[in-house]
Amino acid sequence: MNPYILSTLLMGLGLGTTVTFASSHWLLAWMGLEMNTLAILPLMAQHHHPRAVEATTKYFLTQSAAAATIMFASSTNAWLSGQWDISQVSHPLPATLLVVALFLKIGLAPLHAWMPEVLQGLDLTTGLIMSTWQKLAPFALLAQILPDMPALMTGLGLLSMLVGGLGGLNHTQLRKVLAYSSIAHLGWMVIVMQFSTSLTILALFLYIIMTTPTFLTFNTLNSTNMNTLASSWTKIPVMTALTPLILLSLGGLPPLSGFMPKWLIIQELTKQDLGLVATIAALAALLSLFFYLRVCYALSLTSSPNNLLGSLPWRLNMKQASLPLAIFSSLSILLLPISPAVLSTVTAF
Repeated sequence: MNPYILSTLLMGLGLGTTVTFASSHWLLAWMGLEMNTLAILPLMAQHHHPRAVEATTKYFLTQSAAAATIMFASSTNAWLSGQWDISQVSHPLPATLLVVALFLKIGLAPLHAWMPEVLQGLDLTTGLIMSTWQKLAPFALLAQILPDMPALMTGLGLLSMLVGGLGGLNHTQLRKVLAYSSIAHLGWMVIVMQFSTSLTILALFLYIIMTTPTFLTFNTLNSTNMNTLASSWTKIPVMTALTPLILLSLGGLPPLSGFMPKWLIIQELTKQDLGLVATIAALAALLSLFFYLRVCYALSLTSSPNNLLGSLPWRLNMKQASLPLAIFSSLSILLLPISPAVLSTVTAF
């Protein structure tokens, strides 16, 4: 892609998210979400592959349906209450419609079916943007609405954890595994939103920190299938050693950074007398941990056939690990000891 067009599209992504962040009016927030969607569509379809075009079409239709629902719900709220302000959603009908539309935007279960199919059709770099950056604007709106729907939020959060954990068990395509990983993590963020917005923001930021090196590593190894990971030790041995730690951090295993949000969320649920919900959430995390362990096994405990083709890649000129990959890998492994400082920083916002 032409670098000028690429930079324009990336600036459009940033501007759309910033407009939504800065908005207190539903129409401006909707415009920011639309700018986000329109900016990422050319990035999705840039390779002109049939799967990429199919994924782009599915993403466009899903996001358009969610955006239309947001516009309808905000107009209904303005008609009923005379308010266009984002924090002034008082009637239960538009509030429910807005929450469901935003859940469709981020891909929370049971509105998740588009996400694995779309992510499977994209290249890893665009998939990284869709899995991380595109979730910021809808979460900013959810944090401003603060929906008072405990049964809906708890039910959909638990359902998303279970769907994300069970859905990723049988897949060998890494992009689908990461899509179901995203669905499971969204459940953790949504279930605690009604009690502590700061914990939701913490879980979202740590998810982004852990997902970024995962996508960057698979992109550097040029791997989209679990079977191709067996030869990664001949390409970049250091990243082959570190990537299992990043994946286990995504699974929430102590003493890695990913344990922090799960630990704090379970603690908060227990404080709210939701011991059963916390128990189910912890058990659902084990499902996700299982398919992360499968990827770790393929990456570090299997070896490619000991022949000329299997040992050749180290002789080739591989893409070098970048500075962002090094930074995000370190953060996704080493943040747990400074949990109080991280939590106080997030709470200050």
